[in-house]
Amino acid sequence: MSGAGIGTRIARGVLSLALICMAPTAFAIDKIVVVGLFKDRAVVSIDGRQHVLSAGMTSPEGVTLISANSREAVLEVDGIRTAYALGAHIGSQYKKREAPSTVTVAPDLQGMYLVNGNINGFQVDFVVDTGATYIAMNRHQAKRLGLDYKLEGRQALSSTAAGITKVYLVNLDKVRIGDIEIRDVPGAVHDGDHPAIILLGNSFLNQLNLSREGDMLQLMQK
Repeated sequence: MSGAGIGTRIARGVLSLALICMAPTAFAIDKIVVVGLFKDRAVVSIDGRQHVLSAGMTSPEGVTLISANSREAVLEVDGIRTAYALGAHIGSQYKKREAPSTVTVAPDLQGMYLVNGNINGFQVDFVVDTGATYIAMNRHQAKRLGLDYKLEGRQALSSTAAGITKVYLVNLDKVRIGDIEIRDVPGAVHDGDHPAIILLGNSFLNQLNLSREGDMLQLMQK
């Protein structure tokens, strides 16, 4: 092999090594703090190093400013976008924020949104009812769940399609549908045979974000 060929190989090897050394380094970020906000600009402290970023700029640590105004800055780290108010920060150790849990429910032939779930570990069927104040059930369902509603509940009156009925307000330790679980949810037990299906009411739904895509109902944890 000629000296020129060996020299070319060595030169290519040196160039490859140089390109590797010049490749950006992944930083482990412990703390991000927004210390200044302006239109399309933000002053951001990243692990104690301060940077002035314009919209679209990326810091040496890999933090990109997506947008900014006088109220908040939207920063992107590892593909995750988060809105920061002035002084807001992630402390201790930066972790990727997981996508919120979402449950998608299709309507039945009557247009009702039925979903399986559980109350206090017992499997139940719900119908989503944004007109119901509480998670509401009848006395038979309450007994199956082990709720001593007459002893532990608070008596009240409820206005229903059948008129004024007596209910007992209770506390449900945990309510779950899909991957969404909420604890200490107010419920109501009707001292009768109705409703036939447990109503998933606003004491649970108000803690979620609800949206529709066509006929599909999406329940997303806040």
